[in-house]
Amino acid sequence: MPQVQNDNRFEHLLDHHHLKKTGPRLRVLSMMSSKNTATSQPDLENLMHDVDRVTLYRILNVFEEKGIIHKVFDLNGTANYAICHSNCEEHNHQDEHLHFNCTVCNNVYCLNDLNLPSINLPAGFKAENFTLYASGLCPKCSKKENKK
Repeated sequence: MPQVQNDNRFEHLLDHHHLKKTGPRLRVLSMMSSKNTATSQPDLENLMHDVDRVTLYRILNVFEEKGIIHKVFDLNGTANYAICHSNCEEHNHQDEHLHFNCTVCNNVYCLNDLNLPSINLPAGFKAENFTLYASGLCPKCSKKENKK
């Protein structure tokens, strides 16, 4: 099991969203923040053997509702979760960035630093959220591919 730190920023984040600071919640945040890719519930289940599936589902659900994490789907349709930027609010996600799906390792990356084009919707349309996907090879898989 990976090393997990109980970080004060996670306690502050839970306080900010009026959530109890439970061990499983703090561990989920720590595990998710330690990765540079989005994480699926099955991946978290494999790391957190002492937390049952229903509890983990509820943690992910409340974190998404509160704007702590956002959901992104991989190429297989599996929901993955990543920590939101600090400007997300309850029921109002601001994580409008490119999500990159690697076609080899199946990891999902949030590419937050890219400038996205503005989208002008036709009259009468109102976007409530926005998701942009790209797929291909991540740097690690691309490097392996080039060595062949």
